[in-house]
Amino acid sequence: MQTRFLIACPFLLLASACSNESVDDYDPARDYFTFANTDAFVTGHLSLDLDVDFEREVLRGYAMLSMRRLDAEASEVILDTRDLSVSSVALVAGGRSSETGFRSGEPHPVLGTPLHVDVPAGAGDAFDLVIEYRTSPESTALQWLPPELTAGRKHPMVFSQSQAVHARSWIPLQDTPAVRMTYEATVRTPETLLAVMSADNDPLAPRTGEYRFEMPQPIPSYLLAIAVGNFYFAPLGEDTGVYTEPELLDASVYEFADTQAMLELAEAMYGPYEWGRYDLLVLPPSFPYGGMENPRLSFITPSLLAGDRSLVSVVAHELAHSWSGNLVTNATWRDGWLNEGMTSYIESRLMEVIYDTARVDEERVLMYRELLLDFDSVPERMQALAPRLDDANPDDFQGTIHYNKGQLFLVYLEEAFGREAFDAFLEAYFEEFAWGTVTTEQFLDFLDARLLSREGAAVTRAQAEAWTYGPGLPDDAPIPSSENLDNAAAMARAFAEDSVALGEIPVGAWSPQAAIHFINSLPAELSRDKLAALDAGWSLSETHNAEIARTWFIQVATRRYTDAYESLEAHLNRYGRGRLIGPVYAALAENGQDAALAREMFRRARGAYHPIVAAWIGGMIGDDAG
Repeated sequence: MQTRFLIACPFLLLASACSNESVDDYDPARDYFTFANTDAFVTGHLSLDLDVDFEREVLRGYAMLSMRRLDAEASEVILDTRDLSVSSVALVAGGRSSETGFRSGEPHPVLGTPLHVDVPAGAGDAFDLVIEYRTSPESTALQWLPPELTAGRKHPMVFSQSQAVHARSWIPLQDTPAVRMTYEATVRTPETLLAVMSADNDPLAPRTGEYRFEMPQPIPSYLLAIAVGNFYFAPLGEDTGVYTEPELLDASVYEFADTQAMLELAEAMYGPYEWGRYDLLVLPPSFPYGGMENPRLSFITPSLLAGDRSLVSVVAHELAHSWSGNLVTNATWRDGWLNEGMTSYIESRLMEVIYDTARVDEERVLMYRELLLDFDSVPERMQALAPRLDDANPDDFQGTIHYNKGQLFLVYLEEAFGREAFDAFLEAYFEEFAWGTVTTEQFLDFLDARLLSREGAAVTRAQAEAWTYGPGLPDDAPIPSSENLDNAAAMARAFAEDSVALGEIPVGAWSPQAAIHFINSLPAELSRDKLAALDAGWSLSETHNAEIARTWFIQVATRRYTDAYESLEAHLNRYGRGRLIGPVYAALAENGQDAALAREMFRRARGAYHPIVAAWIGGMIGDDAG
C-alpha cells in the first residue's frame, strides 16, 4: 500500500487495538489483532455469493469457508467479524449439510466481534462452513458513493479497503495475514454497472449484472477487494490495462503508459510475475491511499493524474508488492516493514531504470526528510522496524518508518554487499518464501545464512538487528543526497534573502520534487509578502499536482497564511487521500490558533471521506464525530 501518511493509519488503528498481555507473555510471532483460533483451524478456500444493494448500502449473501482442522480436540471455530449480521451457519462435511450453533463474543472497539461456530465431533479434518450474512452501512472497509461523488455523476459506486483489519467488516473470516487462501466469488449488481475484484478480471466481460471471479493463488485476507461502478477498460500493454470511469480513462491511459515496461523490468530483476494480468483501477478522490496492492488489480487514487507522469512512483510501488507483500507476506502487522520497506526499495530500483537516477535521488531525499520528521514525533519504542505491538496505547504509531526506514535498511545492505549480490539475495528470498508468510526473525535468519555469515561480511547480525529492533537510525546509515534538491534549497534561501528574484528561479525546468523541496526549505520567518508573491507567481494555491498542493497547504496552515485558507479548504474537499489532507489538518490544528477551524472544515468535508480516513483525522484533531 502507498500511504505515507504523516501517521500511517492502519498502524495507528492496530496499535490502539492491542491486548494487555504482560512482558513475559509477549510472542513476536503472534498476530494480536485477530480473534481467530488459527492454531486449531485454518481456512484454505473462500467462496462468496453476494448481492450488491446500493439502496441499503449493504452486501448480502453467503461466505463458504473451507476449513482444515489442526487441533483434534478443538470444538469451535472462531472467526473475525465487525458490524456483520449473521443469519445462519451450516456445516458441510462428508457430503452432508446441517445447521450448527454460533454466537457472537464480546465486541472490541477496533477488532470487532468474534464469531464462535460450533464444530461437532464428527465433522472430521476437513469441512466447509456456510455463513449467511449481510454487511452494515457503517462497514469500515466499504465506501458507498452516491452518483454526485463520482467522476460521471450518474451512477453510484462502492469499493473496499481491507488492509489492515477491515476485511472482517465485509466478510466473516480469519482476518490475519498469517492465513493465505484461494477464493472465488459470484457478485450480482445493477446491470448498468461492472464489478471487479482482486482476481481474474476479464477485460472483455459484458455488463450482465452477474460476475464470476476466481483467485487461484492463495492470498491473505487484507488483499481481498471488490469494486462496483461505471467502469470501462483500456489496455496499457499485453498484460496490463486500466479500469476507471469513462471521464478519467484517457488521462489514466496517458499517465500510466509505462506500466507494462515496469512489469517486464520487475520480472527481469526479481523473478517471474506469478499473477497473470496486472491491471489498475483508478477510483474517485475519496480513495484513502495512494494505491492498494490488491493482486491482479491495484486500486489507485486519481490524485496521481498530474498530466506529466511525475507521480507514477506509486504505480511502481503497487506493482512491486506483487513480489514483496503479495507473493511473500508479513506474518503479522508487527512485521509490516517486510512488505512496505522492501516494496519501497524495489519501487526506487524500478524508477531508476524506467526514468533516471537523478529523479530517484530526489524522491529518496524527500523520503529521508519525512523519516526524520517522524523520528521527532514517533515514540522511541515504535521507531524500530519491528516494534512490539501488543499494548493499548493509541498514540503508538510508526508514521512512515516501516516504509522509509525499511527502504534505507535495504539500501544499507545493498551498499555493503554490492548490488549484484543483494539482487541475488532478494530473488532467492522471494523464491524461498513464495506463497508464504515471514516474520522479521525469519528474514534475519535468511539474511544471516545468505549474506551475513560469509567470511569477511561487511555487516554483522548485531548491526542488522540494530535496524530492526532499535530506535532512530544507526550511525552508519546511508544518507541520500540530490544535487537538484540542494540547488532548490539554495534558491529558497536566496529568495528569502532577496538575493534572487522570483522570476529568476528556473522552476519551469524543475521536477515537482524540486518544487516541493524549495517550499519545504523556506525559512520560518519568511514574510507574508514573500508568500503572496510565491503563491501568485507559481499559482501554488491552484496547482493540479497533488503533492505540490499538499506541501504548499501544510506551509499555509503552519504559517497561518490566511489569504490562502479558502484554497486550503478547497484542497481538503478535493481529495480524500489521507496523505494529502491529514498533514494539512494537523498543521492547521497545531498552529496555535486554528484548532477549531480545522474541526469546522473537517465537519464540512468528512461526508466525502472514506471511513478509515474520517476516523483517523477525527481522532487526530479531536473531533468526536469523526
